[in-house]
Amino acid sequence: MTTAAPLTTDPNSEAFYSGALVRISRFMLVLAAALTAAAWWRYGWRIALGFLCGSAVAYLNFHWLKRVVSALADRATQPGQVHSSRGVVLRFLLRYVLMGLGAYVIFTVSPASLYGLFAGLFLPVAAIACEAAYEMGVALKSGF
Repeated sequence: MTTAAPLTTDPNSEAFYSGALVRISRFMLVLAAALTAAAWWRYGWRIALGFLCGSAVAYLNFHWLKRVVSALADRATQPGQVHSSRGVVLRFLLRYVLMGLGAYVIFTVSPASLYGLFAGLFLPVAAIACEAAYEMGVALKSGF
């Protein structure tokens, strides 16, 4: 029987990757501002407003999801303590209620803005793609 070698991590790598969530949040804010301005210029204020609302919902969703995952991880690593998971579940469900409410309000006010709302909901995907490109650039620059 062979024993596996212990995993060793580079402290610099650990520090770099631990900042990924902060960088993704910043990418989301920058992309939301830039793409809202681009949508206003290209499609008009209604779609830009829908995009801004979708971006705000996506940002809140990302932030709350980060908190839910952190709370679940804390509960899993501290098995001796009994915690109520009611608040975690309520916040999880509230995200979807907010998205549905935002879509309903925007659809009743301006159906054209609904396209912008749906596009804004994909903001985390664009921010994660930016983070992946950033990490790849850093890896290539440092010689992988």
